[in-house]
Amino acid sequence: MVFGDQRGFFTETYSDRDFKAAGINFDFIQDNQSLSSQAGVLRGLHFQRGKSAQTKLIRVVTGAVLDVIVDVRKGSPTYKRWEGYIISASNHRQLLVPKGFAHGFVTLTDNVNFLYKCDNYYDADADGGFSFATPELGITWPIDFDQAITSKKDAQQPSFTEFEKDNPFVYGEI
Repeated sequence: MVFGDQRGFFTETYSDRDFKAAGINFDFIQDNQSLSSQAGVLRGLHFQRGKSAQTKLIRVVTGAVLDVIVDVRKGSPTYKRWEGYIISASNHRQLLVPKGFAHGFVTLTDNVNFLYKCDNYYDADADGGFSFATPELGITWPIDFDQAITSKKDAQQPSFTEFEKDNPFVYGEI
């Protein structure tokens, strides 16, 4: 809930008690922050494998993004399905990204300050991903890929078809 007046607003962004009452029971142990200085920054699609898999609770404190998640759990009724959400400082939305989902976003404004809580520590050896431009999934990004500002790592990620050959995520096992 957001409480606002002429001074601005106040909101409680996380309450372990409220999350547990809603059946959302995660122990978040690491907070991360990224700043994207320009509109058109595209990050993802990322995940952590094995024992380092992470559930994330994400939010935006300045600016706006289109946030995309993809179910990569083999055998899931929603396998390969993607969803996109506008998350912004003005709408105060948060998104829970479960283990077994790839995650990425594109900035819609300049100066996007993106925060996320994780229930597991980052492990570079367990880091994985696939291309945001992978046609197999039909993700509708609001940007031409040749105009996207991205990292070399993200630009060189394998296609989803390549990722599927060694996909470690199985529905019901993660």
